[in-house]
Amino acid sequence: MTPKLSSDTSLPTVAMVGGGQLARMTHQAAIPLGVTLRILTDDPGDSAALVSPSTRLGKGSDPSTLLEFSRGAAVLTFDHEHVPLDAIRSLERKGVKAFPSSDALQYAQDKLAMRQRLTEAGYPAPPFRAVADVAEVITWGEEVGWPLIVKTPRGGYDGKGVWQIADAAVAHAELPSLFERNRRLLVEQRVPLMRELAALVARSPYGQVACWPITETVQRDGICVQTVAPAPGLSAERSAEIEAMAIRIATELNVVGVMAVELFDIGGRVLINELAMRPHNSGHWTIEGAATSQFEQHLRAVLDYPLGSTRLRAPHVVMANVLAGDVPKDAPPLDERLHHAFAYEPAIKVHLYGKEFRPGRKVGHVTMLGGAASLPDLRERTERVAVWLGSGAPLPE
Repeated sequence: MTPKLSSDTSLPTVAMVGGGQLARMTHQAAIPLGVTLRILTDDPGDSAALVSPSTRLGKGSDPSTLLEFSRGAAVLTFDHEHVPLDAIRSLERKGVKAFPSSDALQYAQDKLAMRQRLTEAGYPAPPFRAVADVAEVITWGEEVGWPLIVKTPRGGYDGKGVWQIADAAVAHAELPSLFERNRRLLVEQRVPLMRELAALVARSPYGQVACWPITETVQRDGICVQTVAPAPGLSAERSAEIEAMAIRIATELNVVGVMAVELFDIGGRVLINELAMRPHNSGHWTIEGAATSQFEQHLRAVLDYPLGSTRLRAPHVVMANVLAGDVPKDAPPLDERLHHAFAYEPAIKVHLYGKEFRPGRKVGHVTMLGGAASLPDLRERTERVAVWLGSGAPLPE
């Protein structure tokens, strides 16, 4: 595949819909490659819009805006899954190259479609059912046992769109309003979860694939707070099996770009939770921790360049999300907190996204590399700096 070339740089332009932190970090990865990342967002204050000179304002849901936005670009890609499939298909019919394609992206947009497609192909998942009313939820709860996990098929992220329903009484109380807004819901049996894992894979149109080490993701209130790569205690054999499964899924769905497979580790095996077809929070550690970051790899993949090495730069890499908290009035301002963080941990790598601090919001992340023997201490120190930056909780003397 020969990318379309821009006249000013003789290197390709990639058009990315969405202006969040994923686009911001993809822009940073594009700079050393000489690639222009053109960004579409409706908010000039978005993370990527604050740093990219190639930002265009507009609605990513509007087909005419998307067509004009993609004009002259080698490929159209996304920093989120919320662009309407009909709009993408309209562009594809007009010859616009979109990666991932609408045929692949549907399985990241619709959890129920993903569940049905993957289980039909024999991939492991929690027992699930599509339900249309409260009575069907209760019938299934009595059949498989309570509690149940109820999800909206579309639109949920970071714990949003997911509810745990303890029993029939709670179902009667909480679900009618959900069914008023959703024709169908996805209901799953709650599984005996030990921890959550993520398999990150990249695939090019040529069919080349590359996997990073399987990563443990630590969730709190539905939000990822920390990742550890490689996942502690995961044998080489099981890691290889999970990587092979992620590669098969990417190949069978014809995914192009980076894809994350979120997994439940239930002890003897893993179950697939969700798919994300874009750079993912579970792979932020790759910026410093891998030979090729997920953001550079996504650009390489969608442009059909040969993929980069995914080898680790240290025995272990820990990433912690900086979540904005209720900062005490007497806490130092962010610039001063950053000053103290660097003094406390000179090896820490900080990424702030330029977002307004609101409690619970991801406003950045921090990363540290270390040896396997020091992993517990590495996790604690990384988390400590993230909390300090987000909420001003005191660092130890």
